[in-house]
Amino acid sequence: MPLQRSKVLVLNSSYEPLTVCNAQKALVLLFGGKAVPVAHHPERVVRTFSRTYPLPTIVRLSVFVRIPFRRIMLNRKNIFLRDNFRCQYCGKTGTPMTIDHILPRSRGGESTWENLITACPRCNAVKGDRTPREAGMLLLKQPIKPNHLILFTQYLSPLVKEDWKPYLYMS
Repeated sequence: MPLQRSKVLVLNSSYEPLTVCNAQKALVLLFGGKAVPVAHHPERVVRTFSRTYPLPTIVRLSVFVRIPFRRIMLNRKNIFLRDNFRCQYCGKTGTPMTIDHILPRSRGGESTWENLITACPRCNAVKGDRTPREAGMLLLKQPIKPNHLILFTQYLSPLVKEDWKPYLYMS
């Protein structure tokens, strides 16, 4: 696998997850002294003319990088990520999803993190212009405003390697 396609988790010096980059960028950080390796691939290596280095899977920055407050935008993509592309009424996945207002807009419901959920078209049509209680439908979980770490891990979930999980608070 080329270095550009191999993913590496980048941690701040405080071990807080920051981002994911490709292995080539991680090696530039390591050789430039800007990062130190935390974990490496068990079999893969990078060879230079005279040396062999283990391929990193996690690197930690040497200097703390202050990240400004991350405001999570309220948009369709982030609602889908928060709800893991799963209908919050029936639990169905794999079909095109819609966004549903728990308290319908016609009744004064606003577009907020706590009032928007992911729903399959069937459940959204069954619920219609009623509240879930009036439609006899239960929510799988109460919607909340996510923090950046929740969305970061949801976004990465297909890429997450086993050794990343402790740093992403997933184990």
